[in-house]
Amino acid sequence: MTFVDRKHRRSPRVTPLFPKDDGRDFVGASFSGAVFNLSTTIVGAGIMALPATLKQLGTIPGLIVIVLAGILTEKSLEMILRFTAASKTTSYAGLAGDTFSGVGRNLLQLCIVINNLGMLVVYMIIIGDVLSETWSDGVHHFGVMEEWFGEHWWTTRFSIQLLITLLVFTPLISLKHVDSLRYTSALSVALAVVFVVITAGIAITKLINGSIGMPRLLPELADQASFWKLFTTVPILVTAYICHHNIHPIENELKDAMQMKSIIRTSITLCSSVYVATSFFGFLLFGKQTMDDVLANFDGDLGIPFSSLLNDIVRVSYAIHLMLVFPIVFFSLRLNVDGILFPYAIPIALDNRRFFSVTVALMGFIFLGANCVPSIWDAFQFTGATATVAVGYIFPAAIALRDTHGIATQNDRVVSWIMILLAVSSSTVAICSDIYSILNGSEGAET
Repeated sequence: MTFVDRKHRRSPRVTPLFPKDDGRDFVGASFSGAVFNLSTTIVGAGIMALPATLKQLGTIPGLIVIVLAGILTEKSLEMILRFTAASKTTSYAGLAGDTFSGVGRNLLQLCIVINNLGMLVVYMIIIGDVLSETWSDGVHHFGVMEEWFGEHWWTTRFSIQLLITLLVFTPLISLKHVDSLRYTSALSVALAVVFVVITAGIAITKLINGSIGMPRLLPELADQASFWKLFTTVPILVTAYICHHNIHPIENELKDAMQMKSIIRTSITLCSSVYVATSFFGFLLFGKQTMDDVLANFDGDLGIPFSSLLNDIVRVSYAIHLMLVFPIVFFSLRLNVDGILFPYAIPIALDNRRFFSVTVALMGFIFLGANCVPSIWDAFQFTGATATVAVGYIFPAAIALRDTHGIATQNDRVVSWIMILLAVSSSTVAICSDIYSILNGSEGAET
């Protein structure tokens, strides 16, 4: 077997020996398929935390920073593509390796692995919460399956997660082309839109009948602590837009790689629109009662007819949405784990034994993590303030500032320093705030 450096591998779209996964010759991904795959990468669990950012920031500043985060994300992706072309690599990790040598490549891959593993474990936990059951402050909350069919062995959390793993995740994560997920990605985006439409419909109905008022427009700054807490929303916004780990796998399969810039712009615009609508109508509907995970608000009487049915539709559609997001995030997780473990081997898609070994090991770890950890929202927030911020802001900015090929513009440098400043300051504040909350919670429990 001949080993080649990952930096010089040919991309799947020009490799004639690239395997088939669906019984046809792979001729390249389409524009629409790439848009759906990238949009699905972006719209994950983070969407449910966005109404709470408006609760922290107020409606006007909250909506502004959501749009600005999208613009900043688009700029960081554009810089990554431009510097990747200059370095003649075919991956984000390859670009980091070209800029910072092997240490930089391995560090970026490690950050992607931590970010993606954290997200996938959280996705499976949320799916279990929605469909089976969850406990909060010692109170048992029934999931949809338990509400519909009662408590049986096949409605337990473990059974439902096992069935979903075998029947849904296993077939989807076994596909070797990211473009093969374009239909599930399109359905995933459609389900996110369904959530927005239902939330907007309920909010507008209640606004018309006078049962809710307009939301708070500006933040409440009662003391210094409330001011610093505003910065904890930045990691949430970065997590909501993170997709940097999947732009190269998607670009490498395109029929025309020149379309990638338009694909990024279309996806960011689409997702920003969904985020703005979700945030505004979610905060309008629940106001001060908006929870950190707005899905938890759809667990009681909404004050309108067919409230129970709408709650079930929202929860089930969101659970299915996460099931369809799972494989697109898993795709880049597997690539980067393989890159760390086998940096000089042939592409993993060309080695069936390695492909399925890594796939089974990762899926087993995620399944065990989701069943052994009851709730990891604090860990998820910590991950967002560290690995996610590094992948989304710090590495793109550092690559542009290092500028090994002399192509960075003055605008690139300004944007890079803004990203680093935001990333470092917000992450520091967010981590300190999370640690403070955990310690206070522990002290309160002891008292």
